[in-house]
Amino acid sequence: MTARLGRSLDLSDGERAAIAHIERGERRLKAGDVLMAEGGASNALFIVRQGWMHSSVRLNSGGRQILRFHYAGDLIGTSSIAWSQASTTLTAISDCLITDVPKTELGMLFQAQPRVAGLLYAIAAAENVAMSDRLTSIGRMGATERLSTLLLDILARLRVTAGGVVDSFDLPLTQSDIGDALGLTKVHVNRTIRGLERAGIIERNGRRVKIVDEKTLIETTGFTDRYGEIATDWLPSLPYSTGND
Repeated sequence: MTARLGRSLDLSDGERAAIAHIERGERRLKAGDVLMAEGGASNALFIVRQGWMHSSVRLNSGGRQILRFHYAGDLIGTSSIAWSQASTTLTAISDCLITDVPKTELGMLFQAQPRVAGLLYAIAAAENVAMSDRLTSIGRMGATERLSTLLLDILARLRVTAGGVVDSFDLPLTQSDIGDALGLTKVHVNRTIRGLERAGIIERNGRRVKIVDEKTLIETTGFTDRYGEIATDWLPSLPYSTGND
């Protein structure tokens, strides 16, 4: 998480130490493990150290809607921070390393390091807008545009983690995962992926996906990268504390 926040803000030694403090300790999850269940206790947030996860909700029909995918460097569980019960289910897509962050520790971090608190708030706001963009695509676009928006969203988010240009990535999602994120059947997902391949927009080699024609994907979807730049000019300047930095 330090690396991710450091891309948007020149962190002080005190800020880096405070982030490292909440990042201490880790535990492993296997693909398919549930980290937090919808309706269960919500006493902590979590930092994804390695791997992919998703947050989802159960539908009255018995199906699920995947709301968001999570990657290394993400602070997750924020949608449940306002309540004692979890609003979503957090599930490991691949093998993951996770750090638990009790809400009380996060509160102390916010008190001691207000710039970090402000940056985390800004990132969460940007991620909410990105999720709104994707959900808008589900309601207003066809299958090809929905899938294109998802691929562009993944690409933009992974570029934050990689710290540079990325045009390909390993995609651990099943066609069921993609369908539950986009409101499509597995058959429709398969057909749409093959259509993008035939058009020369993407290439696949096993689980590896390469975006060949990113420009066309952006033009057809109107995609906006919500992750690449986070404004921090409104945050307080250092020094603002009493010698911890």
